[in-house]
Order: sequence, then C-alpha cells, then structure tokens
Amino acid sequence: MKITSIKRTIRNTKRLAEIIKVLSKFGFRQLVQDTGLSRLQGGAREELDQTYGHAGENLPRPVRVRLVLEELGPTFIKLGQILATRPDLIPAEWTKEFKKLQDNCQQVGFAEIFQVLEQEFPGRLGTIFAAIDETPLAAASIAQVHRATLADGTPVVIKVIRPGARELIEEDMALVETLAQLFEQYFSDLGYSPTLVAKEFSRELLKELNLIGEGQSAERLRRYFEGDGKVTFPRVYWTATTRNVLTMQEITGRLLSTLKPEELSREERRAIVANGTDAVFKQCLRFGFFHADPHPGNIFLLPGGRLCFIDCGAVGQLDRKTTEQLINLVSGVVKGDIDRICRVVIELTDVDPKVTDSRDFRLEVRNITEHFRYTDLQHLDITSLLSSFFSVLQRYRIQCPGDLLLLTKALTTIEGVAAYFDPTFDVLAHVEPQIQEIVVNRYSLAAIRRRVTKTLIDSLEILETLPEDLQRFLDHVRHSRFTLNLELMRIEHLSEQLDTSSRLMGIAMIIAALIVGSSILILADRMSQQSSFIGTLGLLGLILAGINTAAFIISFLLPRKPK
Repeated sequence: MKITSIKRTIRNTKRLAEIIKVLSKFGFRQLVQDTGLSRLQGGAREELDQTYGHAGENLPRPVRVRLVLEELGPTFIKLGQILATRPDLIPAEWTKEFKKLQDNCQQVGFAEIFQVLEQEFPGRLGTIFAAIDETPLAAASIAQVHRATLADGTPVVIKVIRPGARELIEEDMALVETLAQLFEQYFSDLGYSPTLVAKEFSRELLKELNLIGEGQSAERLRRYFEGDGKVTFPRVYWTATTRNVLTMQEITGRLLSTLKPEELSREERRAIVANGTDAVFKQCLRFGFFHADPHPGNIFLLPGGRLCFIDCGAVGQLDRKTTEQLINLVSGVVKGDIDRICRVVIELTDVDPKVTDSRDFRLEVRNITEHFRYTDLQHLDITSLLSSFFSVLQRYRIQCPGDLLLLTKALTTIEGVAAYFDPTFDVLAHVEPQIQEIVVNRYSLAAIRRRVTKTLIDSLEILETLPEDLQRFLDHVRHSRFTLNLELMRIEHLSEQLDTSSRLMGIAMIIAALIVGSSILILADRMSQQSSFIGTLGLLGLILAGINTAAFIISFLLPRKPK
C-alpha cells in the first residue's frame, strides 16, 4: 500500500470518529448505536454519554442537525445549504432551519494564497498580475476573494480555492457516501435513496470546486444580456483563470446587501426591483439558464440603476420540455385540470403512474387548485404555487429534478429582494407580459405549425427506414435468429427468494437426515444387545440435529435488518 493511501486511511478514520462524536454530542447517540457506527469508534454507549453529555437534547431535531452540520465544517455546511433548496427531500421546517447555515470561515493567510497562485501560474505570475491585495474581500468555505491588478493596469478580483479545501471535500464526500449506504440499510421509508442523493450532492460540490465552470456560466449569462442597458455580468479574463483561480472584472458599485431602503429614492428602489425581476424571469423562462442564488450579496447596484450579478457558481438549466411542463402546470392549476397536472408530475419525475392515479393524490392536487383557481395570470403567485406543488410531492416521496428546485429558489430569492426594497411592487404583474408572450408563442399558429412540421418530418424519417427495418426483421426470423427480450420487474427479488428457499430446504433436509440416520444407529446398537460406538455416534448425531434445529428456529424469531 502506498504511503499516501495509508495517510488518507488514517485521516478518514479520524474524521469518521469526529463525525460520531459530534452526532453523539447533539443527542443522536441512539442513531449511532442503531446504525452500528459506535463499533467503528470502539467505544461503548456509556462512554459516549459520559464524554459528550446531553448538549442541546431539548432543542428541536432540525436545530440539532443544523448544529451538527455547522460543527463538522465546510463540506457539511454546503450539504445543508443544498438540502435547504430541496423541499422534495426534507420537510419544510428542516429547509427553513437549514437556510440559517452560513459559511462563517476564517481567512486564510496570504502566504498560503500566494503559494496556490504560484502553483497555478508557474514562472509567469509576475507577468500576469502587477499587484495583488493581501487583504481578502471575502472568505468562504471553499474559496477566498482578493483584489488585484493585471499587468496592463486593469483592476480585477481573483477567486482562489482555499488550500486543502479540495482534498477535504473529496474525503468528506467519500465518507458521506459511505454513511449514506449504511443509513439506506436501516431506513427504508424515506421515499428516496440516500446513496443517490449523496452522489448528487457530491457532483454539485465538485462542480463548485471547478472555477472554470463558474467562469463559463458567467460568460454565458453575460452574452445573453449583452447590449441590455439594465443588467450585466462581470467579464472573465481567461488568461488569468484556471481550475483553482478565477479572475473577473472588478465591479465598482454598491452591494445591495449593504444598502437600506430608506437610503434610496423611490425611483432607485423601483429600478432595483424591476430590473432584478426582469433579469431573473428572462433567465428562467426565455434563456433556460439562470443564476440560482440572486440574493442581495450577489447583486451590485451600478450608476443609472443598472444591476450586475456576481458569483455564478450556482446556476440552473431548464430544457424546452421542462419549461413547457411548467406552463402546463400553471395552466392546469388555473383551469382546475387535474388530469393535466398529473401528467406534468409523470413527465417531470420518475413516479409510478399508479401514484398519480390514486384517489388521495388527486385529492391533494385538487386542494392546490382550489387555492389558485379562477386567479388571473397577473395575480397568480407562482412561487407559492410551486412551493405547494413540491410539498405534495414530498408527502408522496416523489423526488423532483434539481434544476426545477433551483428555479423555485431563484424566484423566491428575487421576490424576497423585491419585498425588502419595495413591498408595494407587484412582481407577477410586472413579468406578466413575459409569461403571456411565452404562452402565446407556444400556442400561436406559427408554433403549432413548427410542431406539426417537426412531427411530420420525424414520421417521414421513420417511414423512410421502415422497409429496411422490416427486411432486417424478416431475415432474422427466416434464419431462426429472432430473439425476444423481456424485462421482468422485481426479478432480482424473485431470484433472492428462490435462493433463500433452496438454502432453507437444504438445511431442513440435512437436519432430517441427521435425525433419521442417528435414530437408525441407536436402534441398531440396541438390537445388538451390547453397547458400542455406534450408539454413541447416533446420540451425537441427534444432539447435533437438535442444535441445528434450535438455531434454525431462532434465526426466524430474531428481528431482521430492513431492506
């Protein structure tokens, strides 16, 4: 084994012990015991109780889980922040609590940041940057931001991955996936796979570690709004950008999070809300690619009321089909069309149609439509509608696409900005023309003609290849090479049951053979009228059969591990 592998194993063992200690500290000792984690630490339950006490056991469970995530550090804080955007996975009170998670990280010394920069730009750091400010502008769990000046005098900001952050997150995520596999064996009623969710979160975190991806997202959004006099995005300098360093245009403006409504005129407040709302809805509905976290700390107010969005690490993407399904959802709710809403659920998720056909589910959907039915589009609260929709999915253990939930987060966040700066501003009334335009474009004669034309072209392509496909099919039949593949649902479960049944029958036959054979030996010994080893052997066989029978019965009486 390599030395690096040994070191990583030691670090993982220490980290796992730390996770167990923190869970025990905040009142999750029973969970540690039930899942078998305590055995990995090598301590008894009494030892855990004496060492870590009963910190916060009187607090609600969501609060204690948040405290656990905060104490475990950056990776788990990020996981909690991502979970806060997933109302289809956790209850509403949990998402509300997880939204309180903040990075609150200490600054890294500039010497360490400078070392990362030298590694990323070996031998040419001085030719790229004329100066770098040693005092950071911001420090988060994954990266730290500094002001700098390019060699040509252009003022920029550089975002640098914190030293060791990548290795820590990768190791933590490996542990999280292992723990998820362990929890999945003991909790069968979650409605989703913890292992799959852990892998999805791992992909999201690793995506944030690649700053090239963030730069590409910023450039893409900048192109979408090129020429727009109200909204912009920072320029990316690719010659000074790598996987661990992102160099962007320095924005000289006022951060919205530092402003108070009373400090601004009515016109400025109206411009902030109108431009921000326009920008988010255009990204979501027109471009299908959007900034997923447009909170005041990520928006600058520029002269003339223009807005500049920064930090494009979290973005979402909606394809045309998903956008159309959202329109169908809104239309179905307004018209009270339950069948259309159920079709939307089937199209957007992997739910079994039996669930959407059930009476209880349709009743839940009807309750939603009663709240929004007969509401004109101008006054329809889309965020409230989507939140209610996701609440129903969560109750029925239906997992939604991640980007759809990011959309809800983006819309909710920008509505919060609007409510803070101008509570009288009607967001839906302002963007109603955009929504109407999308609906009209979808059902216009030109749109219908395009869809019909596409359908005809696809059908003609099928007809064009049909003779060749039919000939190939007949050739296979003629030469007895035709095979039929059937996929039987739950076939793995059936094979497991057959395997278990055959093993039980084998054990039962062995026990029966021991009893019969031992009885014959004992009877033969008695008929010989003199004691010999045959009788002793028969007696030992009966004892062995009795032990096996007792173990066989006990194995059925003991509680089994849920699957």
